[in-house]
Amino acid sequence: MQKYQLSLFIFQNDLRVKDNLALQAASDNSEKLICCYCFDQSLTRYGRYGIASLGKHRLNFLMDSLESLRAELEKRGQQLLILRGSFEKEVTRAISELGADAVFVSEQQGVYERRHLDLVKKRFPFLSLFETPNNTLFSEDELPFLLTDLPTTFSQFRKQVEPLKDSYLLTDIKSLAPTPKNFKAAPARLSKSSTTHQMYRGGELAALSHLKNYFSEDYASDYKQTRNALDDFQSSTKFSPWLALGCMSARQVMSALRSYEQQHEANESTYWISFELLWREFFFWYAKKHGAKLFAFKGLSTKSPKTSFYPERFQKWCSGNTPFPIVNACMKQLNATGYMSNRGRQLVASCFVHELGLDWRYGAAYFEHQLIDYDVSSNWGNWQYLAGVGADPRGHRRFNLEKQTAQYDPEGEFIKRWGGNIKTLPIDSVDAADWPVKHDEN
Repeated sequence: MQKYQLSLFIFQNDLRVKDNLALQAASDNSEKLICCYCFDQSLTRYGRYGIASLGKHRLNFLMDSLESLRAELEKRGQQLLILRGSFEKEVTRAISELGADAVFVSEQQGVYERRHLDLVKKRFPFLSLFETPNNTLFSEDELPFLLTDLPTTFSQFRKQVEPLKDSYLLTDIKSLAPTPKNFKAAPARLSKSSTTHQMYRGGELAALSHLKNYFSEDYASDYKQTRNALDDFQSSTKFSPWLALGCMSARQVMSALRSYEQQHEANESTYWISFELLWREFFFWYAKKHGAKLFAFKGLSTKSPKTSFYPERFQKWCSGNTPFPIVNACMKQLNATGYMSNRGRQLVASCFVHELGLDWRYGAAYFEHQLIDYDVSSNWGNWQYLAGVGADPRGHRRFNLEKQTAQYDPEGEFIKRWGGNIKTLPIDSVDAADWPVKHDEN
């Protein structure tokens, strides 16, 4: 490949320097390089179904991650240019004003992110634009099937990709192509939102520190037995927030896991970590294949789910004020921290769809707002799965909340800790004709 005089590298959900294959490609093939990130402030105000996409927990984690990225770039002679505004407008302006003759990005799976890049391509038809596989274990070319033939279920997908090699040569970029002479990225104020609880520190250094610490202990050997705990930091890997923003790569996690297995042991629990990395992989390709169907009410189904939208029920679910204590505790934990366990997510989603009869897309949008590990494909793909309009061969997943409570919170400690066992009135205050429902106060 020829070396371009001036290239623009656009960070998105790949906020790291180590094992960043797209950044490596940009540096290797550019005489001069400018690194940027586009922060669309409208995401903190507007979003799907009236719910802002970027809530305070996600925002704080993102700001941490960008500050960490800026520092890592400076160590390698680079800067981070923060663009503020819509992707199409600000990236188009940057290309024009900087005179870039090439743009490098990581491959994206989201339909809207891909549309943004398509608009840039149309605006600059002679611009070289390179998309590098960077956030998955395998590239599309390495998959044993065409994307159009992606297996319809995870089990079928897993059986076909597990035989593929999963040992990787990880890269560490020691230096980067320089910025143009006299270029100086104006310091951008990356203000965080006020919050009383922050479980995670964003950024590449925090990600790699956690990865090292996790595998320095024996947590991985017991993972399958502990992963369903509702409120214990060490019970699950907690890699997902950093994976979501690309502060570390799935390749780095898999490499660390294989090293652990070689030095300690490989058992059913360590296998389960790779199993769940493959779930993440499946949903990436699922989102890329199905595009806008990821957000459709019918999903991949030919029939609409039998749910509706009840504003009062939705608000009570969001605030943790339902007749179901385990759901209340999980939602209050989410609102306070931006975190919820995998088991909790399944329970509150099942309640949302089946007990409350709500449109699953509103629940997915609320998770998008709150979860610090929000990933477009995993979030919306999992909600489709629970709602019975996605990749679940059984059609739907309905959990018995009393049974689940007895199994995962038998002493009621989690419910008590998060105030889930509050006295609540019935979920509806009006009936189908909008008449007030009379409640027995005794």
